[in-house]
Amino acid sequence: MKREPLWTKNFIMIAGVNFLLTLVFFLLVVIIGLYAVESFNATTSQAGLVTGIFIVGTLIGRLFIGGKIDRIGRKNTLIIGFILFNAVTLLYFIQSTITVLLITRLLHGISLGIASTAAATIVAYIIPMARRGEGIGYFSMSSTLATAIGPFVGLLLIQYTTFPVIFTICFVVGIVGLFSALLVQVPNQSSAPVEGKNMVKRFAVSQYIEPKAVPIASVTLFIAFCFSSVLSFVNFYAIELDLLQAASVFFLVYAISVLISRPFTGRLMDAKGANYVMYPAFVLLATGLVLLGTASNSFTFLLAASLIGFGFGNMQSCTQAIAVKITPMHRMGMATSTFFIFLDAGLGFGPYVLGLLLAGVSYSEMYILLGGVAASTVILYYVVYGRKDKSYLSAH
Repeated sequence: MKREPLWTKNFIMIAGVNFLLTLVFFLLVVIIGLYAVESFNATTSQAGLVTGIFIVGTLIGRLFIGGKIDRIGRKNTLIIGFILFNAVTLLYFIQSTITVLLITRLLHGISLGIASTAAATIVAYIIPMARRGEGIGYFSMSSTLATAIGPFVGLLLIQYTTFPVIFTICFVVGIVGLFSALLVQVPNQSSAPVEGKNMVKRFAVSQYIEPKAVPIASVTLFIAFCFSSVLSFVNFYAIELDLLQAASVFFLVYAISVLISRPFTGRLMDAKGANYVMYPAFVLLATGLVLLGTASNSFTFLLAASLIGFGFGNMQSCTQAIAVKITPMHRMGMATSTFFIFLDAGLGFGPYVLGLLLAGVSYSEMYILLGGVAASTVILYYVVYGRKDKSYLSAH
């Protein structure tokens, strides 16, 4: 039996749209704190708030739009989100105080939350049902590439040009993304069952999350919390270890590991079940974090980056695929929003909690402790989904 095609024009376009959105986000993340310090004499804590408040806005955007995507229309939501995203980018040119910058960052995060949730919902409808794990794995690679390229480009630009030029580049990237989004053809929304439509209409005002997706999203919360330590503190840790050269390519190694493994793990999930991906990934993530905590040279430092990529990078796409799989089709928008709310909460609030922890432990001790947290989360996964994965159970 011939497999339904995955790499359609629509799939490539929506993955490209997601890449451009995420690229702007990560490009600005690495330069906006420095901009706050140089332009407004911001303190270190204020610069951190300027960086982090974006994720708070993203959470607000996802919470707001999750139950409304199917009423507004999936493509309409994407276009509206992109228009807001580009409009807010222009506000960076008229900054007057640190307060205005904070408001701009918050609004920018809200617009990204709306647009990226719509993009992730659209792709769930575009991907053939039988290839959902593989398809979401490939789609997530667009974010992975942006995670590696965005910071690299941002740090490169800051050496050779000015902040207004960087903001102009971000705006141009956003415009390209908007026109690309206009070309995406979204499956007809009337395919949702009638009763599903009635349910969305009845509960859209009061319901902001998809209950069926919460258990697996809670697993995502814990692993994202662990990974937030890498995003936020790995450079400080590298300075302590005198491994700055290795740190400069840490996320590149991470991204390569994800890119190498995603095609394989996505197909494995579709063919064998999520457990075949998740259980090894827990081991790899935990091992990577412990290895990072005990690193003393560039080789072990970058080996840890690779293991974390194989672990977290694949768990992220796998849990997203599970959230979509266990949810009725007419609730995919809500399930996608719920997944990203928990992911963003782990990535966004993790650094604050871990910052408090670092008052009493070293970076090395923190990473070793988080290796234990990652390993322990396998119990939660087993309870909420692993023991019910029929594909895995039938093979054992």
